[in-house]
Amino acid sequence: MASSIHDLARHLNISIGTVSRALNGRADVNAETRQRVLEAARELNYSPNQSGRSLRQGATRSIAFMLQPHPGDQQYGEPFFIPFLTGLQARLAEYDLDLMVVMGEPGQYQQERLRRVVETRRADAVVLANTRREDDRIDYLSKAGFPFATLGRSLSGGDTYPSLDIDFERAGDEAVDRLVARGHRRIAAIRPSLDLNFGYLFLDGYRKALKRHGIKVDPGLIADGFINEAGGYQVTPRVIISKDRPTAIIFNNDAMALGGCKALAEMGIRPGHDIAVIVIVDTPLCRYFSPALTAFRPSLEPMGRRLAEMLLASLPAFAGPEGVRIMREVWPLELIARDSD
Repeated sequence: MASSIHDLARHLNISIGTVSRALNGRADVNAETRQRVLEAARELNYSPNQSGRSLRQGATRSIAFMLQPHPGDQQYGEPFFIPFLTGLQARLAEYDLDLMVVMGEPGQYQQERLRRVVETRRADAVVLANTRREDDRIDYLSKAGFPFATLGRSLSGGDTYPSLDIDFERAGDEAVDRLVARGHRRIAAIRPSLDLNFGYLFLDGYRKALKRHGIKVDPGLIADGFINEAGGYQVTPRVIISKDRPTAIIFNNDAMALGGCKALAEMGIRPGHDIAVIVIVDTPLCRYFSPALTAFRPSLEPMGRRLAEMLLASLPAFAGPEGVRIMREVWPLELIARDSD
């Protein structure tokens, strides 16, 4: 029986990417390793995967990540995405694949840039982030038959593509639980606008938890705005000026929380003293703010590695002996208790 490239890699205890480069005569593989790979290929009766070979003819060996920066003050590296991309690139590199980041103008939806990537075949597959409740990009890629995976869920596309998401619903639920346990009943929620799906999931968890505790949902304590510092700064006063002021706020974004805390300070309300604050999702910005913000932390680098595995498992060229698989996962967040609540 013929062996696959996965069998060779396991037999030699080296990565699939190294085996692939050795078989293709790449100069970045030393002569000793190349010879070991070639000898093992003969010994194990290696047979290239024909579907993978045909897929790779003319392929770029690149995966495109569509990065959509948010408008505003965060021009220093998108702290959520950097560790995620580190993990994504590391896992792809094991298969001799490169990661290409396609970045649009802040706030743009990137539909045209995505179309150019697909129509010019600049990449072999695409990873989308910032998924919307109903996402035209997913509909376009599904119709085009172009391989893709998403960081985040959507109502678009059904279960036909790999997706990895954070459990925003559970985090919203647990944030309310934590605040109620500390005596809070007037709890505000601030989320991004723009139809981003994680904002809906967060609010679902928030509302369900309030109901479970017998607390009526007050629409006046829910606000949405631009997903940046200015957005949080602008909308936070809306929930503060309600007739019965909240004693706690849950922010669904770190940048919005920073802007919101500045607005609170200017109103003479001290976060962590006069009002409790919790943030979903944690980044270094939360850690070094004063007071340090209690937040829910995702495992971003492992998530990047896992989404790479899920994407590759959906591609015939890399699926391995199990065959093509479409996997969809939701990962929990870890509560990091600090000074703000």
